[in-house]
Amino acid sequence: MKQLKSLLIATLLFVGMSQTVSAQDKVAHINVTELMSAMPEMKAANTQLENYGKTFDNEYRTMVEEYQNKIKKYDQEAATVSDAINETRTKEVQQMGARIQEYQKTASEDMQKKQEEILKPILEKAKAAIQKVATAKGYKYVLDSTVGSGVLVADGPNLLADVKKELGF
Repeated sequence: MKQLKSLLIATLLFVGMSQTVSAQDKVAHINVTELMSAMPEMKAANTQLENYGKTFDNEYRTMVEEYQNKIKKYDQEAATVSDAINETRTKEVQQMGARIQEYQKTASEDMQKKQEEILKPILEKAKAAIQKVATAKGYKYVLDSTVGSGVLVADGPNLLADVKKELGF
């Protein structure tokens, strides 16, 4: 009876160990950032984002130029006008500076939203391809090996080439 019990425990341990080993084989990695930057859609997305950003840049430059011109003009005239006018001009310049900062903040938020909007379908396409390849190859987990993603060692199978092939490039 003891031998049967020992044999049963040994069998269970062996089965458990083989399950652990096979689970380790079911993990792969891919650098999602590298994949996305290689996707043909990214070139068009980057161009679109660049053009969108230029509209903000042009407006920002105009605002800053106007701000600098006013400061220069007011500094030149400061000695020839009254203190009340100088005080009013100082407030006006401060308000312009605050508007420029607010514009910068709003533009940055708008750029971030636009970037998310443009990149979302590309990321979804990449994820779908990764999932398809992982499923076809029998991987249960695929880790993102992009620098800073938290993966410290990526010695397992790299799916980048397979996913690129799946996406047709």
